[in-house]
Amino acid sequence: MSFLLRVVLPDKPGNLGAVASALGGAGADILSVDVVERGGGQAVDDIAVELPTNRPPDVLITAAESVPGVAVESVRPHTGQLDTHRELELLDEIAGDPGHGLDLLAAEVPRLFRAGWALVAVSEDGRSYRIAESSTAPETRTGDLPWLPLDRAIALDESHWVPEPWRAMDTELAAAPFGTGAPPKTLVVGRPGGPVFRPSELARLAHLAGIVATVLKA
Repeated sequence: MSFLLRVVLPDKPGNLGAVASALGGAGADILSVDVVERGGGQAVDDIAVELPTNRPPDVLITAAESVPGVAVESVRPHTGQLDTHRELELLDEIAGDPGHGLDLLAAEVPRLFRAGWALVAVSEDGRSYRIAESSTAPETRTGDLPWLPLDRAIALDESHWVPEPWRAMDTELAAAPFGTGAPPKTLVVGRPGGPVFRPSELARLAHLAGIVATVLKA
């Protein structure tokens, strides 16, 4: 079975190799490594591995954290290799079919951000409702998102009210403003089981939402 580990490690030569060696010693076959962010002397990497069915995923945590200074943020089933060109392909698809642009965005964002679901919500006259969603987005009643409008992409914590189903299964949430017009809109992404959205991921989400909003307005 394939798993995705998010690891935090000292950004020094040899550390990633040491983690790879430790995972290999635990029986894992490394499929890919993606850099999430680097800074402050630390690196955050997503490591996709294949593990024999007779090995529990806990061995991955034990192996990775056997390397000094390494911490595992999360382990979750692996849903496929990250395609670094997919964002450009998505923008091209949206530009070619703007009438379905929001639906295309909501459907593809979960794969781009290794998340579970996404939706685009609008807030108007004291209530919020979705205008696009991925097929896996949780069902909710019409309510209000009092933190709208946003001026930047943020990770939604407990201080931000959201419908309870959005937080089911320990879901980590991120939101980015979608355009500057009225009524305010936001792109919301849910990642069941984590990990938390890193600043670099929030920046990517903000850029993508801003570009798509511009394309659809044009």
